[in-house]
Parts: sequence; structure tokens; C-alpha cells
Amino acid sequence: MASFLAPPAYKPEQTGPEADAKYKRLRWQVFVGIFIGYAGFYLVRKNLSMAIPMLEPLGFSKGELGTALAMNAVAYGVSKFVMASVSDRSNARRFLPLGLILSAIAMMFMIIPVHYFREQKGLAIFLMGAFNFMVGWFQGMGWPPCGRVMTRWFSIKERGTWMSVWNCAHNVGGALVGPMAAYGAAWFGSWFYGSHKEMYFLIGTYAFPAAVAILIAIIAYVLIRDTPQSCGLPSIEKWSGSASKNYDEKKSEQSLSVKEIFRTVLSNKFLWYIALANSFIYMVRYGCLDWAPTILSNQGVDIKSAGWAYFAYEIAAIPGTLFCGWLSDKVFNGRRALPTMIFMALIIVAIVIYWQNMTNLSIVIACLIAIGFLIYGPVMLIGVQALDLAPKNAAGTAAGLTGFMGYVLGTAILANTVLGYVADSTGGWDMPFVLLIVACVLAIFFMGMTYKEEQYLVADRKGTAVEEKK
Repeated sequence: MASFLAPPAYKPEQTGPEADAKYKRLRWQVFVGIFIGYAGFYLVRKNLSMAIPMLEPLGFSKGELGTALAMNAVAYGVSKFVMASVSDRSNARRFLPLGLILSAIAMMFMIIPVHYFREQKGLAIFLMGAFNFMVGWFQGMGWPPCGRVMTRWFSIKERGTWMSVWNCAHNVGGALVGPMAAYGAAWFGSWFYGSHKEMYFLIGTYAFPAAVAILIAIIAYVLIRDTPQSCGLPSIEKWSGSASKNYDEKKSEQSLSVKEIFRTVLSNKFLWYIALANSFIYMVRYGCLDWAPTILSNQGVDIKSAGWAYFAYEIAAIPGTLFCGWLSDKVFNGRRALPTMIFMALIIVAIVIYWQNMTNLSIVIACLIAIGFLIYGPVMLIGVQALDLAPKNAAGTAAGLTGFMGYVLGTAILANTVLGYVADSTGGWDMPFVLLIVACVLAIFFMGMTYKEEQYLVADRKGTAVEEKK
């Protein structure tokens, strides 16, 4: 397995117009590869949550299914950090498709507990949790190779824009899951279950998306290339003329041992600052998203309207992410801290208006759209900043650290558990909204700790402008 995933050897460097044209073409090719590849991961990510309404009539309780569902988030948070260290030492062209195929296979196995063991509820729930844990673990193989490709093929001055577009892949993949579940069940359910229509959802929710994901993995393998040097091209720093502050051509292009990768990442205080900021950003992201249907239902809003509010929140993410990435590159010269702080400050305003107008559906939906528009930019920029602050050969692990803090501390503990218990113990939503505002303030504080570290990018921009005038 180690030799199968080993990065390809560097080829002799090409120069001249043909090499330049090849560089531009391959950049687009690898970008399309990681975009559709990452979208494929979202086809087989949280499918259990979509199956819950169909599983309850079969005798499974919300509590049992919720326990199985939680295994995914825990596994993903840990895996995103652990598998990132493997990704930093692997061929992205093979690592990403392998993770997607394994995720798809694990998702197919989610059929087994219901098909064979639904009369043995304890065993069925255990198996659901185990297979969902495997899905979450293999999902951790998606982001790190994409981060590796980004640092190798796109310079620090343009990375925000490219990553803002790439980040929309999870919105695209997530949006396709619902229609695929419906049509997959309608098209293929009878092939497997005949007249037992109550079981058709197993094909639409699990098997059909998994089969499509495997096809996407093959396409991604065809398109992705690991590094420019493995294609006979210069490094992105040499080709673009832009490099991060910590870039060292001799050291950054070499593979590090696992011990060296972890030492490099864990000793970087700025990565810890953004990891902590990310945990509070994720608390806001999922605190608003996951609890919106419940809050609206408690206010007497029908489930259909609550569903549209949820939909609006997610859709608003696409233009918001694109705008934030463009702003980071073009207005703030590649800096990530300042636009993140501005967006989080604006989110405070939206949260306060949401809090004070929970009975007004129009205002609530408007606020959710605003929060969705604003929150996904900072989520994306945290990942970009992790790539910027770490050496290229440890970039995936750096992003994995922020992901671990975001999903385990920010989502599982703060957004889901803490907010839920606080709402129960206080008998209302006032205190949870206060905690969301505090989370925004803490995110701004920790991002502010990295502000000075990025100021060299402004000096670089001014220096470039002076050279161009000469």
C-alpha cells in the first residue's frame, strides 16, 4: 500500500512557451478533478440522516439512529487530521479516488443492518454505527489531497479565489443527494425489493449514490496530477513568482516523515489560533443550521417552511463563498484574517436580528440567508489560511488540525451537545443565541492573533507594484 500511494518521481523540468501552455492546461484539469472528486464525497457522506424518516417506521427510534449518526462526525473529525499526515506523503491522484471508493463501499454496507438484522435492533444499530464510522473515517481522505493539490498548483496570491470556487463542490454534491435518493429508489428499488416498497429507500439512499461515487472516483483519477514537478514542470512558486513567507525551495519540496510533519504543525502557534477560531466558526455554522428546523417548529412554523429556510441557508453559501474568496485575494492581497473577522462581525448582527424576530418567518429566512452567505466564506478561508501558514509538505495535516477542531469541538461538542443541553436546561433559546454571539467574538479574537503574520503580503504587493512601474 505504501508503494501504491507513494508520490511520483519528479521529471526533468521543461521550459519555454510549450511548458507554459501545458502548465495552464493542467491547472484547469487538476482543478476539475478535485472539484468533482470532492463533490463525489458528499454523495456518500451523511446519507443516514436522510434515511432516518424511513427507518423510524421500521421500528428504530430517533435516539438509536442519532447515536449511529454521531459516529460519522466523530470519525470524520479525527480522520481529517490523522489521514492528512498520510496524504502529505502520498500521491493525491491515487489517495483521493481511493478514499472515495472506500467511502462508497462502506456506504453500500449500510444496507446490511436493515436488510438482514432489523429484527435484532441492538445488533442493527451497532452495525449502523460501525459502518457509519467507517464512512466518516474514509471521508477524511477527501479534503487533504485537495489541499495538497491546491498548494502545489495554485499560488498564495490566487489560492483564495480558486479555493472559493472549489469549496462549492460540497454544496453541489450535497444538493444532489436528495434527488438521487428519490430517483434511485424509483428507478432501481423494484429490481431488488419487488413489491416491498418500504425498502426501496435503501437503494436510493445508499446503493445508487455509492455507485455514482465510484464512477466519479475513476474520472477524478484520470484528471488529477499530484505535482507540477511530476509532470516535468517547475514549482508553482517558480512559475508564478509568488511564495508564502515560510517557503523554502529546498525544504518545502521534500517529503517529511510523519514525526516531522506533526512536529512542524503542532509547534506552529498560528495554526492553533486558527484551529481554535475554526471551532467557534463551526459552532456558529452548525449551531444555526442544525437547530433552525427545531427553532422554527417550536415557534409554530410548519415543517415545509422550515425546510425551505434550511435550503436557503445552504444555497446562500455559494455566492458568499465566491465573494469572500475574491475579496481575500483581490482586495486584501492574499490575507485571510481580516475578511474573516469582518464576516464574523456581520454575522453577529444577523444573529441578533434572528434572535429578536424568531416568530417572523420572513425575517428569520432573511437572517438565515445572510448567515449562510457570510459563514461559509470564513469556513473556506480557515482552510486556505492553514495551507498558507504551513509548509507545503505539511499543508494537509495543518488543514486537518483545523478540521478536527471544527468538527469535534465546534460541531459535535459545542453546536450539537452544548447548545442542545443549554436550550433544554433554560427552557428557551435566549441563552443558546447568547452563546452563538460569544462564539463569533471568540472567532474574531483568535483570527486577530494572526493578523500581523499576514502583513508581509501587503509589502509584497507594494514591492511588485514598484517593480512593474520600473
